Amino acid sequence: MEKSQNIFDNDAFFEGYSRLRQGENYNDLLEQPAMRELTQDVAGLDVLDIGCGWGGNCAAFSDAGARSVLGIDISVKMLSRARRENSRPNVEYRLMDMCELGELEGGYNLVYSSLAFHYARDFQRLMADISRLLLPGGTLLFSQEHPVVTATEGLQGHFILNDRGEPAYYAFSDYFKSGLRVSEWFVEGVEDHHRTMGEIVTSVARAGLSIDTLCEPAPSEEAIRRLPALRKELIKPTFLIVRAVKSAV
Repeated sequence: MEKSQNIFDNDAFFEGYSRLRQGENYNDLLEQPAMRELTQDVAGLDVLDIGCGWGGNCAAFSDAGARSVLGIDISVKMLSRARRENSRPNVEYRLMDMCELGELEGGYNLVYSSLAFHYARDFQRLMADISRLLLPGGTLLFSQEHPVVTATEGLQGHFILNDRGEPAYYAFSDYFKSGLRVSEWFVEGVEDHHRTMGEIVTSVARAGLSIDTLCEPAPSEEAIRRLPALRKELIKPTFLIVRAVKSAV
């Protein structure tokens, strides 16, 4: 069983990522508002957060009345910060790769993941593991980088400018060539895994989950006011969000 790349424990990457998250950013202004809108009332529920990072969402679930929250992540640095900054009596943080979900016992009402699944090597197995862990009627809610973004080899998709120097189009290629993508982001050698929209949706469905929402969030005018660079994200989607439910029968 080949584990996911643990790039977040690279000192340079972790420092760069931490700086990025300190100011106005895509996560806070584009991805998280859409995820919050799609998150059910968690009061009294048991929640699993895959790729929990430094635990902000785990703490939020606890504060919203979740009965229990398990946050797993592959990064020692992330979990150290989570335990320091987002500790709660009913929140457990565990060092675990998403490919090791088979080691967990089932019984979750909500499986949640924010921007982690594009790091998964075997998406079909991941969906099967999650389906097993969900209780009947339970919900999977996840976000990931959009396939348009992950498609081009080296993640070299790019905006094409108009004669005023403004982004007008987005160019990408290699969409139907699924598999590993290696790029530079803070450091060299960062690994993502590209899948087409069809592969993603089919894997969710074949795991016995019924998709009720597929969202490609666009920035609001308020988000653009706070971070003007977001205006170009009206040209192409950056994130894909999927909410799916396991049959109650």
